[in-house]
Amino acid sequence: MATSSCSLESLDSKQASGQHRPPNVNRSTSTKMDLKGGLEQCERALKLFLSNKFKDALELLQPWAKDSMYHALGYSTIVVLQAIMTFEQQDIQNGISAMRDALQTCQRYRKKTTVVESFSSLLSRGSLEQMSEEEMHAEICYAECLLQKAALTFVQDENMINFIKGGLKIRTSYHIYKECLSLLDILQKNKVEQQFFYEFEGGVKLGLGAFNLMLSLLPARIIKLLEFIGFSGNRELGLLQLQEGASGRSMRSPLCCLTILSFHTYISLILGTGEVDVVEAETLLAPFLQQFPNGSLMLFYHARIELLKGNVEQAQEIFRKCISVQEEWKQFHHLCYWELMWINIFQQNWRKAYYYSDLLCKESKWSKATYVFLKASVLTMLPEEEVAAAREDVLALFRQVDSFKQRIAGKSIPTEKFAVRKSRRYSASLPAPVKLVLPALEMMYIWNGFPIVSKRKDLSENLLLTVEKAEAALQSENSSEYLVDDECLLKLLKGCCLKNLQRPLQAELCFNHVIQSEKMLKFDHYLVPFTLFELALLYKAQGETDKAVKALETAKNNYKDYSMESRLHFRIQAALHLWRKPPTR
Repeated sequence: MATSSCSLESLDSKQASGQHRPPNVNRSTSTKMDLKGGLEQCERALKLFLSNKFKDALELLQPWAKDSMYHALGYSTIVVLQAIMTFEQQDIQNGISAMRDALQTCQRYRKKTTVVESFSSLLSRGSLEQMSEEEMHAEICYAECLLQKAALTFVQDENMINFIKGGLKIRTSYHIYKECLSLLDILQKNKVEQQFFYEFEGGVKLGLGAFNLMLSLLPARIIKLLEFIGFSGNRELGLLQLQEGASGRSMRSPLCCLTILSFHTYISLILGTGEVDVVEAETLLAPFLQQFPNGSLMLFYHARIELLKGNVEQAQEIFRKCISVQEEWKQFHHLCYWELMWINIFQQNWRKAYYYSDLLCKESKWSKATYVFLKASVLTMLPEEEVAAAREDVLALFRQVDSFKQRIAGKSIPTEKFAVRKSRRYSASLPAPVKLVLPALEMMYIWNGFPIVSKRKDLSENLLLTVEKAEAALQSENSSEYLVDDECLLKLLKGCCLKNLQRPLQAELCFNHVIQSEKMLKFDHYLVPFTLFELALLYKAQGETDKAVKALETAKNNYKDYSMESRLHFRIQAALHLWRKPPTR
């Protein structure tokens, strides 16, 4: 993987020799950029982007965005990334417009087909081997643009037509990548030499690697449906393709690396069992961190890796550095605020956790309902006089959560639905609100924060003390219709703390208490299937794989229509994938 930055290192030498200066071209007399020039300038723009020079990257690409496929792809990608990060409707519209233009630019370079040929796939064309190198790259660029436009189509509005359009774009993109893989095999088999073969290969590895990886994460029932319509997902193959892409010398090598880093540092935790390959993540990141020591993306992943290792204080410092190194894209600051909020929740530093949750509420549009709920939840952990001094009204905040709920592709966001349901205790229609019990720690559980805390015995012990204190307080309060639900929530949280502290027998007692209370639960029905998942992890840690798989199957097959169901099914799928693998020899 150490060679994954070689393309960017070669770029440095090209820059030093002046090869990468923007061409001084009179656009009125020349509207043609050759493949070599497009690749070189797009690679330079990527280097600028990874160095936090986002505006410079856009200015380099924009003049040729309607004439060169790689300029079009690079420019629209940055605009789309900005749209996804800001979640501003105008930015989303700009992203869709830029991607529409990029698709038109790429289309002009694609191989022309007859009416008869257009009814068959690319592989059915008799002239497949005769595609020019430029036409091959146009296929890859077109597929990348389609995929990004699909992402924006999903978040554009609630129109079902847009939802279907997005799905069709993804399907078309996937099939183009598969056709390009077949073309790649033909070129390798016939030993065809091309000047930029490695760039085409890098594009195929990135596209199919990401597709295989993402599809493999989906629950089994969805995978079966997708296989029926031509999709397939293989996690090992996806990671291998991305690893090969990252270790190559193509312009897309850093993108392959960043995709794997995202899988190891985020997806494996939130949608998996919490078992993260930190060693590979560190190895992948090292050359890029050396080349871009102040790059926001590199620093962000560096901080995530330190956090996953349990180096909480060091992660905190790196996130702060990530904020200080650039002011151009505030969206990167928001990513860091989110992480710093959670770090302070792990440490139970509630004042600082409030500070970052408040910043997110004020500045980020990603998920206002989640941010407001978290802010209110953190405030419940502070003394009343501090809340009053901050001029905050916890009751009013919880009542606002529902008004901030949004929809993507016509669907509510699961974490927002969860926050809205929990906030109903504070509804103005109720005679008196029944306070939530440790809502900040409950959200920490939902976001799978306990595997991170497990690396630190001191943090786990402090969390256990907080849960036990809440248990004692609950017993002394007047009984309410929420009593059993609150008791079971605390038992789940307590069990997770005990599991982290290597006290399996006590943890199992807590988990069994929740499962045995199933019929008495009135509101938080999600607690039982999630507790079964925790019990499965406990069994697996003790070497009882059969019991662990049985607990997972029970959680998967016996429960439905509960909060955060899809997230749990992702985690179950990840666990079954790991635990059912044949042992390596």
